[in-house]
Amino acid sequence: MKVLRAGTGATVVLCLATALLHVFLVFLHVAPPNPLSRQYSRQIDAWVLPLFEQNWRLFAPDPESVNRQISARTAHTTPDGRVQVSGWFDLSALDNSAVKHHVFPSHSAQNALRRAWSSYLETHGGDDRPHSQRALMMQHYLTNIAADRITAHRDGTFESVQLRVITTPIAAPVFAPAPAPAGPGSATDAPKSAETRYLPWWKVGSHGN
Repeated sequence: MKVLRAGTGATVVLCLATALLHVFLVFLHVAPPNPLSRQYSRQIDAWVLPLFEQNWRLFAPDPESVNRQISARTAHTTPDGRVQVSGWFDLSALDNSAVKHHVFPSHSAQNALRRAWSSYLETHGGDDRPHSQRALMMQHYLTNIAADRITAHRDGTFESVQLRVITTPIAAPVFAPAPAPAGPGSATDAPKSAETRYLPWWKVGSHGN
């Protein structure tokens, strides 16, 4: 009985210490830069990012100006050396179906993939090369999200994943009759088309059923 009480007490103390440490590190992450946060920035980022990332967009939201369809496909090398490439799997449609008509949709379905892609754009730019540890971490995070969701909904084994992102501009709302076109070849009558971006093939280890 004494051993059980001692173990329970130690567990409670450990949980409280972890909770306090978490709150403290998150506070340093969102607080204005100070000597303590600058000195331990690497440790703070290692704990907070990417799962506990905090920002102020709840109070100053940045509305989306584009729609993004994020899809993924996989590759598997057979014992005889042939490479089998799957069809595209629509990750965005999977998230949308998990959110639509759900009163309390999960945070993962709403934000995980979208925020992972936004952070990937912020850290990589257009060349798909990680130039920092944070960029490499976001690359692995995005890849793992794709691999885990494919594994949960598709049979088969794979070792590599490629992502495709189709970006379509959202048309501005019309509150008044549109003005007449300025003339052929003008900038105002040029429709904005969708852009398709293919990411490199990334190794993910052995996944599948």
